[in-house]
Amino acid sequence: MLDPMGTEKRAGAAKKDRLAAVGPRLRDLRRRHGLTLAALAERTGINESTLSRLEGGGRRPTLEMLLPLAEVYAVPLDDLVGAPRTGDPRIHLRPVSRDGMTYVPLSRPGGVQAHKLLIPPRPGTEPEPRTHEGFEWVYVLAGRLRLVLGGETVVLGPGEAAEFDTRVPHRLGPDDDRTVELLILFGTQGERAHLRARTT
Repeated sequence: MLDPMGTEKRAGAAKKDRLAAVGPRLRDLRRRHGLTLAALAERTGINESTLSRLEGGGRRPTLEMLLPLAEVYAVPLDDLVGAPRTGDPRIHLRPVSRDGMTYVPLSRPGGVQAHKLLIPPRPGTEPEPRTHEGFEWVYVLAGRLRLVLGGETVVLGPGEAAEFDTRVPHRLGPDDDRTVELLILFGTQGERAHLRARTT
């Protein structure tokens, strides 16, 4: 015999569980990206107090809050709220533009994050090297990559890879006037690919 009330209760409980998981998921993403609440507040326009309450479960997420967070973390909105997946195995890629670069997420939140990254030439501009927690592994698909790492510069061509500790100041960009296309794997401290590039 069908029990519509029981089905509704189970659906309601599943929704509550998904909402309860949003906060920890957001905190994990922020830490994996090496961001403080202050830095995230600056990038999203959401104040630190609200972000803290979101991560702690004291504030229910709204679409207006989740959209800028999904953009900063370069993940689909569905992944932030833990929306149930269908049986369709295809990955629906949603490119995100940030700092003049285009990120295409290739993985879901949790564990090592994979992105395809396109960096166009920007004549006359040299972004400041940045640092954050974790390890990064890059593989050049097309173009030539100039990797500035600490006081060294490494140039990589298609098929070459590099791995580095992201606590060392680093900057990525094309070595010539062509867009460079990369595959990037980013992991928190301890997650390493154990591959090295040749230095020049």
